[in-house]
Amino acid sequence: MLNPGEQILQIIKKHSGENLPHEIISRNSNLILEGQTESSIYYILSGAVRAVYTTDNEEHSIRFGYEGSIITSLQSLLNNKPSSYSIQAIRKTEFIRIPSKLLFNTIEINTELNHLYKSLIENLIVQQLEREIDILTTSPEERYNRVLKRSPKLFQQIPAKYIASYLRMTPETLSRIRKS
Repeated sequence: MLNPGEQILQIIKKHSGENLPHEIISRNSNLILEGQTESSIYYILSGAVRAVYTTDNEEHSIRFGYEGSIITSLQSLLNNKPSSYSIQAIRKTEFIRIPSKLLFNTIEINTELNHLYKSLIENLIVQQLEREIDILTTSPEERYNRVLKRSPKLFQQIPAKYIASYLRMTPETLSRIRKS
């Protein structure tokens, strides 16, 4: 069975008739920079990316995308305002860029895509609430265990230093927790 990202991609290709080319970016390159206005969603074919929020010269990983997932600066895309974070390749990444105009036009005329999009947004809201609970109410060990249970693939795809940032702990703390 196809994951939601693959299903969305197939429906858009089928209904638009457009060829959506594969693109490749190298490690540390950006899909979008903080301050730019988002105009696409990205389906990750291979590699991995992270959403990076920067404060006082400190980077915070706030979200990840890897094979089979969709990522975008959603608040920028939906509000047509500059993104408050960048999306950066962690390693060489191959992806398909789906222009937002194509996505939203297809959503309007395709019931199946409309339902998939709604489900994707609902899942994103639930994930975000889980993350807020993780950050606000649990110890580093509990955060690690909750995320490991929810997203075991994350620990196979993403380097530990970025996971530590996502979990709001130092890489050393993450290393200690993983060893215990």
